[in-house]
Amino acid sequence: MKLTNKPKVIIRSCANYDPNEIAEILGEGMDELGVVLEGKTLIKPNLVAAGEMFPHAHTRPEFAEGMLKAVLARDSKTSEVAVGERCGITIPTRMAFAESGFNDVLKKFPEVKRYCFEEQPQVEIPLTHEQRLRDYVFTPESVATADSFINMPKFKAHPWTTVTFSLKAYIGIQDDRHRLIDHDHKLNEKIVDLQHIIQPKFIAIDAITAGEGRMLTPTPFDMGLIVMGNSQVAFDSVCCQIIGIDPRSVPHIRLAEEAGFGTTDLSEIEISGDVTLKQARERAEGFEVGLVRVEKYFEGTNITAYAGPPPEREHSDYCWGGCPGAMEEAIEILRLFDEQCDTKIPRIHVVFGAYEGEIDAGPEEKVVFIGDCAKWEGKIDGEFVAIESLYKNRDTIDPHHVKHEDIYKKMLKTTTKLSFHRGDNHVRLKGCPVSVAEQVLMLTGLSDIDNPYLDPSQVATFNKGYLSWRGRMALNKVMGKKYQKKGAFKGRGDAAPELA
Repeated sequence: MKLTNKPKVIIRSCANYDPNEIAEILGEGMDELGVVLEGKTLIKPNLVAAGEMFPHAHTRPEFAEGMLKAVLARDSKTSEVAVGERCGITIPTRMAFAESGFNDVLKKFPEVKRYCFEEQPQVEIPLTHEQRLRDYVFTPESVATADSFINMPKFKAHPWTTVTFSLKAYIGIQDDRHRLIDHDHKLNEKIVDLQHIIQPKFIAIDAITAGEGRMLTPTPFDMGLIVMGNSQVAFDSVCCQIIGIDPRSVPHIRLAEEAGFGTTDLSEIEISGDVTLKQARERAEGFEVGLVRVEKYFEGTNITAYAGPPPEREHSDYCWGGCPGAMEEAIEILRLFDEQCDTKIPRIHVVFGAYEGEIDAGPEEKVVFIGDCAKWEGKIDGEFVAIESLYKNRDTIDPHHVKHEDIYKKMLKTTTKLSFHRGDNHVRLKGCPVSVAEQVLMLTGLSDIDNPYLDPSQVATFNKGYLSWRGRMALNKVMGKKYQKKGAFKGRGDAAPELA
């Protein structure tokens, strides 16, 4: 995986979401990088969440329109141009395409296909590199068969991985059930494993209005930048430098560098554009990243959080990639949904990992043990409670046999669990990880907050996307399409970075 050419990152100024201006900048960036597109060309935005509550979580549609104009204007050998994504779990990607405005953009380009990754057959990709978490992973068919891949992420902070730029966006090239595998204290290693599937020929990040603080509900931060590149590690390294953090302090960037996907050394990266790195840093001054421990995050609220380490076999002091971060995102969603959120939640206690301290829960204060690796012994309101770890070693989890649970199954499961334990002083939510959706449902189930999934302003759009997705999956079965293709595409694993 040696890079044949010096990696290059281009920093350009762009103050507004004008598709024509964006197209011009992206086209000039591709020319400068010598990008040649051929065969099946797949463009992947970040559409993790969209709609009125999530205006700054996703790549803007104007940015996508500019990208499509730039790509289609090129003299290339493309046989297909498509836009594909899997949004955040439990929400149909069809809904994210609609709510983000991407469907309206795609109507302008009838020759461009749209792929909702969870609706496609999932292809097994074998991995052989050292330090891999497992010997194979699954990815949607359109990713597995792409000849030219363009990564089009959003410039954001992230509560699990500090930042989400180009490398982290790869979590969206898996459907729900495969995405959740290893989405725990090994999340950074998982991100690196996914890099072996395919490497982008072109990267362009929407940093015109960046998102600080969080991933699903970020605070808008006007940066006025478009950053482009041809090497993921070098690209993410420069993005880190823009906001003043050491890229090697971000585990998935450091691990990707060690795996051969590029360099974080600025002296080895050619930086060009009409904005210098120093000027970009000035624009980004004060940008807040994620990565706040859950105990600190909930200080001063009605929620008291306790966190112990993940399982001893893969010991680290905190599960940055799993349940605690999901809890932080869950509360922010509910804060946006209901301004009285914090006052409507009663005094509760949430416990993650193998916690060994005391839990200071008073009478009628519920204690929620979250995740399979939750483990604790002690007294709750004078009653002895023993919570055993249910964690399964990752080598016992076979991706061929993992099952998908849609939001209605999660809703039924969580509601039933809370109802059954309504009079108890504690309850346990199983899962590794317990998703953001399930933790939203847990908080609404224990409070007077309405369930956002059943909100009249959302339910029609959600159900339309949900039923369309279900219909597509049923049609796939009728047409004989296998949801998983075992043993296919033997040559795609361990993809090396490609530089023109």
